[in-house]
Amino acid sequence: MQDLIHHPLLANRNYKIVHYDSKDARGVDVGFLYNPKYFRVVASTKLFVHLPEGAKSAYFTRDILWVKGILDGDTVHVFVNHWPSRLGGEERSMPGRLAAAQMDKNMIDSIRKYDANAKIIVMGDLNDDPISPSVTKVLQAKGNVEDVRPGELFNPWVYMYKKGLGTLAYQDAWGLFDQIMISYTWLNKTQQGYFYYQQHIFNKAFMVENIGKYKGYPMRTWDGNTYRGGYSDHFPTYLVMLKKVN
Repeated sequence: MQDLIHHPLLANRNYKIVHYDSKDARGVDVGFLYNPKYFRVVASTKLFVHLPEGAKSAYFTRDILWVKGILDGDTVHVFVNHWPSRLGGEERSMPGRLAAAQMDKNMIDSIRKYDANAKIIVMGDLNDDPISPSVTKVLQAKGNVEDVRPGELFNPWVYMYKKGLGTLAYQDAWGLFDQIMISYTWLNKTQQGYFYYQQHIFNKAFMVENIGKYKGYPMRTWDGNTYRGGYSDHFPTYLVMLKKVN
């Protein structure tokens, strides 16, 4: 992340970093980049995810990063996640992701006790799809705007997933692990602050593999022992927020 923000094409934006070391067995952490011109950090911490007995062979997974800040006048809570992988099978590894989702839910419930209208974002590589139990049962995120009630989360990726779109591919089937969910407060288009407008998968042609067994997939940096020079085996996702101005 330090290398990224000091890259010549980005350095003049003065991006800042929020990051904590976690106890993940592979040394993987999550981090948060922000532009201090638009966002001011008020508080942050890491949330430890306790893995249930038998959930995975590893003892520790990534912590969840919580960042509270002011986005151009709006107070925003952001949860950055990288939930336990599906190594060993989806069913066997599911308890770990359910535990991570529950940690998010517990913190969200705590925030809503003192701010029922809090603007919340839950984002990251969840290693689960928009219709997985961790998302639909634990976080109780809903895919239709009309069904979302105060205190609930809206998941704009359900519709795209059901259309067969995704951010990663495995055995020629697309998954949509890279999700950004938002609280009900973002949905009011008549408010003075920012409101939700669109969701997108960033999958430009230069990011797509064009040869070999992974043709059409996100282009990896390495394909086995072959250097492909790609960015990731996942496509990133993003949301567009709008704000009314005079």
